[in-house]
Amino acid sequence: MFELAERNNVPLPFASVEEVQAAYEFSDLQSFLDIYYAGAGVLLQVSDFFDLTWAYIQRIQKQNVRHIEIFFDPQSHTDRGIPFQTVITGIHKALVEAKQKFGITSRLILCFLRHLSEEAALATLADALPFRGWIEGVGLDSSEVGFPPEKFERVFAKATDAGLRKVAHAGEEGPPEYIWQALDLLGVSGLTMECAAWKIQNSWSVSLKKKYP
Repeated sequence: MFELAERNNVPLPFASVEEVQAAYEFSDLQSFLDIYYAGAGVLLQVSDFFDLTWAYIQRIQKQNVRHIEIFFDPQSHTDRGIPFQTVITGIHKALVEAKQKFGITSRLILCFLRHLSEEAALATLADALPFRGWIEGVGLDSSEVGFPPEKFERVFAKATDAGLRKVAHAGEEGPPEYIWQALDLLGVSGLTMECAAWKIQNSWSVSLKKKYP
């Protein structure tokens, strides 16, 4: 983060690595997202997205990881004026090099930011389709409460038409209904962060297993 901030002359709200580590003692999803978006602001060029992805590749290679499926949030950057092509090109180049150098295979999943509008998500999907060969699927993340999955039903339908797989974060801070909406309305094949499930009675879990074996 500090190296990229210096390279691109971007000021940071942190003076040291220790301050960043202290900030990551977050108390809820939004406080984490605030830190995440602050860090994302240092990414401006293709080389920045490559370097960040490559640093991750080097770390997991030492852990003998053989396959990765990466979520990325292009709207975190396009909203700052960074072209979609810049974002995905840097990431993709690093993933190609990971395969060539380490034999690590990968899939890339584009996530829509749920606190932004349906129109913004549709525009992002349109930006992504020329790079369809680089993208395996779409997802849904960012602030959850007040932004139900049903808001993105048309977006996910268009992603289905494009042959993209579908996943979503659901139930981390939102109600159990958000999990049902992701499954029934968006048609996702995978869920992450279903923390709300603990609120649901055992009969709900049995029903879920019967409906989605």
